[in-house]
Amino acid sequence: MPQEATTATHHVVPSPAGRIHLVEQGTGPLVLLVHGFPETWYSWRHQLPVLAAAGYRTVAIDVRGYGRSAKPGDTDAYRMLELVEDNAAVVHALGEQSAVIVGHDWGSTIAATSALVRPEIFRAVGLLSVPYAPRGGPRPSEFFSQMRGEDEFYVSYFQEPGRAEAEIEPDVRGWLAGFYAAMSADTMPPPGARDPHFVSRGGTLRDRFPVGRLPAWLSEDDLDVYAAEFERTGMSGALGRYRNMDRDWEDLTDFDGAPITQPSLFIGGGLDASTTWLADAIKAYPTTLPGLAASHILDGCGHWIQQERHAEVNRLLTHWLASLP
Repeated sequence: MPQEATTATHHVVPSPAGRIHLVEQGTGPLVLLVHGFPETWYSWRHQLPVLAAAGYRTVAIDVRGYGRSAKPGDTDAYRMLELVEDNAAVVHALGEQSAVIVGHDWGSTIAATSALVRPEIFRAVGLLSVPYAPRGGPRPSEFFSQMRGEDEFYVSYFQEPGRAEAEIEPDVRGWLAGFYAAMSADTMPPPGARDPHFVSRGGTLRDRFPVGRLPAWLSEDDLDVYAAEFERTGMSGALGRYRNMDRDWEDLTDFDGAPITQPSLFIGGGLDASTTWLADAIKAYPTTLPGLAASHILDGCGHWIQQERHAEVNRLLTHWLASLP
């Protein structure tokens, strides 16, 4: 494991789910880092020492269901409001009253919802890869079913308990390698190839993954770290997030169309489907993120933005953090 990861302090704090594992470096104002799927706190290994050196108490968690955090058995336990309360519990368990929260992928949505629902705790929010889009429109399951056509969108594929697990768990390391490669700038399928976000009828998601080469940002040792965690825990906790999207839609009815008014930042990858598919959400930022300091699209960058382009992301994050009141 890289030196920058081994010098951090690992510990657990109580949460509504029982415990949340976190990695902490530095002192000063608290910055909470929230990862996405399928990752762990380790996806922030490049940010922890840099933000700590810049004067921030920097904490990266294992989201509920991942790594060394609690893994409730009920799917309902992974609904968005539960994860928001985990984040609030982490802040309070660390003896703080407020924090800046930064998230990537699902962590971006978790961070945005945390800022929306608990503005008294989360004073600013940074979003990586997945733009903020307020609650609204049709029920998510209905929306994603409309995308099916001849193939099935991966979010729909993940809905049935046990189905994706049966694909992934017999070869966690190989599946993760392919999933990371499919969404990395230097290894993603070329234009015109079969889209790895979709599953052919009767097939698996892995059928469309690149094979034989890791993306430049992912070493064999890095892959070992991720694989070891998911081999130990299984995938159901991580997939629980996808299986609560309709429940989230119901839970957040009172926030329909609501903007996030705190200071905010967005960084996306120019080659990331999350950025291109949600381009309208980015265009709506003057309305949905009125406190936005800047929106950056990194040319030639894929989905795993804080690992693919960590130096650039670190520069943008530290500049934004320094500007906060």
